[in-house]
Order: sequence, then structure tokens, then C-alpha cells
Amino acid sequence: MEQLIGDTPGSPGSLEWLAQAYAYPSGAGRWLRANMVASLDGAARLDGLSEGLSSEADKRIFGVLRALCDVVLVGAETVRAEGYRPGRVRAEFAERRAAAGQLPAPVIAVVTRSLELDLSAPLFTEPLVPTVVITTVDAPAGKLARTAERADVITAGTGSVDLPLAVAALTERGWRRQLSEGGPRLLGQLAADGLLDELCLSVAPLVTAGDSPRIVNGPQIPHARPMRLVSLIEEKGFLFTRYLRPTEPDRSPSDPALT
Repeated sequence: MEQLIGDTPGSPGSLEWLAQAYAYPSGAGRWLRANMVASLDGAARLDGLSEGLSSEADKRIFGVLRALCDVVLVGAETVRAEGYRPGRVRAEFAERRAAAGQLPAPVIAVVTRSLELDLSAPLFTEPLVPTVVITTVDAPAGKLARTAERADVITAGTGSVDLPLAVAALTERGWRRQLSEGGPRLLGQLAADGLLDELCLSVAPLVTAGDSPRIVNGPQIPHARPMRLVSLIEEKGFLFTRYLRPTEPDRSPSDPALT
């Protein structure tokens, strides 16, 4: 693994090195980053799943980003398709999380309007920390009651989930280090609402064609939002990029409350 842009000290590829390379910005308050993978021609999935686009290094970074965050924000469609499981404890990050006042594992927060969820799945029956479900105020009462028996429910918006309200509710619980893992429609909504502070995009050296969605899937944003490249890592032809909003501060690993 080699860092082509950026100057992270240490041994490239090690967990400690990756934790520094992807440390949350110091003093940033609430920070929402997205982690996605795409093919060279922009596909967000291969054969319906992101797995086919991934690599060993991509999975290593995926695990580090989870270990650094307070909460993982994910759409219900992705939960169903990818068979999501609860966040787990990473022994290598236990002291770091404790020092930062974080829970032992990240919270998984599922965004869903329909509440079409398998409440018998491990995500709801075996979480170390309670899974959160974010839905609408006018969600079906029966489904809402059943979901509340297995998860911590947040209601935000009527008709469709109001993501600014949802993100604010997560922040109020002290979960400031936020990570979105998609899918593309959720990321499209987050981008359209101006909530995306950072994009970590893994680019797979594959050309897939087909009709897979882009990583951000939704109506065109009225004003294209520029991003600033702050890190570029390469391994076996895969590129791991990190983009920040251009007006945001540089990443600094010196703040233990955010690293």
C-alpha cells in the first residue's frame, strides 16, 4: 500500500497508519463522511452487490472507518441486499474508542420509510449496542410498534425521512462522528441536503458497464458541489481517495476527542 497524495507518518497499510490517514477532522463538531466503492466506469454494484467491486485493502479500510465512527447511517435497501449485521468490537481500537468516550462498537442506524425490515435478523436480535431505526412520524403504527420492540426508533419528517432532522437527532445523542455506507439513494439525499462533509471513494480497476447506479443516485443537485482531494492511496490497482468539502479544516490526528 502506497500513499500517493498525503503525508501520513508510520507504516503504510497498518491499522494505526490507516487510523491516522482517516482520522476525523479536529474541532469539526458533527462530521458526516460517506464510504463507497465504484468501478472505473462509475458502477456502484456488480451483480447487484458492492462485494464484487471490493478488495482486501478496501475491506481493511471499511473496517477502520467503522472503528473510528460513532454511528453508521445506512438505507434499508442496502441492509436487506447486503445482509447487514451489528457493529462489532475491534480489539485493536478498544482503547482508542474508550479514550474518545465512544461506545465499544458503532451504532447501526437504518433509514426506512416503509419499515420493511427483518426484525428477526442478527442486526436486531444480537447487537452489542441497540440498532437505531430512523423513519417518518406517519409510519404505519403497527410496524412502528413492532420495530420499537427491537430497536431504538427515531422519527423525522412526514411522508419521507427528513435527513437534516435525523442527522441532528443522532448528533444530539453525542454521535458526532457519522459514517454513511449508502446505498446510492441515501447518499443522493444526503448530498442534496448539503449534509455530506467527506467522501471516501474506493475505485476498483474494473470496467463493468450494465445498469448499476452511480454511488450518488437521485435528482441532479442544483449546484454541483466541489470537493478537495486530501489523500490518495494505491494498492494492487485499487485507488482509495478521500475528499473533503473545500472550506473544511484539514484532518488533524492530534485531537483525541475526534480520533
